[in-house]
Amino acid sequence: MHIAWLGKKSPFCGNVTYGREIIKVLLSRNHQVSFLHFAQGKSNHHNNSKSPEVLLPFLYKSQVYTIPTLKASKVFMQSLQKLKPDLVHASLTLSPLDFLLPDICEEMSLPLVATFHPPFDSKIRNFKSSTQYFTYQLYAPFLAHYDSTIVFSDIQRDLLIKLGVPSQKVAVIPNGVDEQKYSPGYSSLKYQLQAKTLFVYQGRIATEKNIEALLKAWKHCQMGDHCKLLMVGDGPLRASLQPHYGKEQNIIWFGFVAEEEKRIDILRAADVFILPSLVEGLSISLLEAMACGVACLATDAGADGEVLDKGAGIVMDTQGVTTQLKTLLPLLSQQPEMATLLGNKARQRVLERYTLSQNITKLEQLYTQVAAIKLIKLGVRSQNF
Repeated sequence: MHIAWLGKKSPFCGNVTYGREIIKVLLSRNHQVSFLHFAQGKSNHHNNSKSPEVLLPFLYKSQVYTIPTLKASKVFMQSLQKLKPDLVHASLTLSPLDFLLPDICEEMSLPLVATFHPPFDSKIRNFKSSTQYFTYQLYAPFLAHYDSTIVFSDIQRDLLIKLGVPSQKVAVIPNGVDEQKYSPGYSSLKYQLQAKTLFVYQGRIATEKNIEALLKAWKHCQMGDHCKLLMVGDGPLRASLQPHYGKEQNIIWFGFVAEEEKRIDILRAADVFILPSLVEGLSISLLEAMACGVACLATDAGADGEVLDKGAGIVMDTQGVTTQLKTLLPLLSQQPEMATLLGNKARQRVLERYTLSQNITKLEQLYTQVAAIKLIKLGVRSQNF
């Protein structure tokens, strides 16, 4: 099958990782994937390439949203006419183009699948989660006209159905990880950092990640020199937080780590992975840590609580994270056997539900189903004429 994938290549975020990993596996399974994304430069439309690349013009893009130029939809349509894909899969980038896709694809008789990424909270508990709920309200009437929308959890599915998206048009296919690449293994990092117990946060240093709640709890607990907290990632809050939480509290700021091998090495060294977010979708970083056999603490924002429920990790409420961590951090430091047990259960949960291979197979089945339904509709329409 030839899939036209509309997604994101930069700036780095979960959407970028999602597209990169899925496209890689689809290509390995002998699909053709044309990658359309917002960037400056010249497109490569060559059909003899297994993965031609199409650049769509834009005015602005960030990790959260994209503003295309007025020409972007025309370039998109012309590219589809040249590429002649069997199906369009839009890994939605929160762009005005998202709202035009159903009409464009309907005009070209192309099946249209979306992956809807916006983070969310299952309960409206804070300003951040309420603004994310508005995003779901805004998108639902348009997603109703897509042939299928992929979400990561039953909570998201129920929310979109409640907002008017037909139930048969919503598919739950979670994020997945390569369980062979992300696996328990030896790492010398703990020795290099002179840590007996290593706690790790990996992600954006931003408001919605609730970083300061973790840092305040760590500072309060005075964990001792044998415990280190590794902050992996970058973002708008780093400059204001780092001066107040540093080496004197055994907090190490690693910054953004681009190399996958290095990120895996960090996770293999970790004893505990912490994700204190206010809102989430389904964190790939969390799944990667679980696959590496790391004990995980995360809030019940988005689907993360669903991932860790029934003993695969420790689930915190998004409210009062600092208070909860004041109890949990010393406990996990003093009870290493508990961290080991949780790490084993986390790895097992990934193998059961969240491997990339299993989820790509579900995606292929969805493609086949959506394409077949589209053909039937086109046949009925042609008979009516």
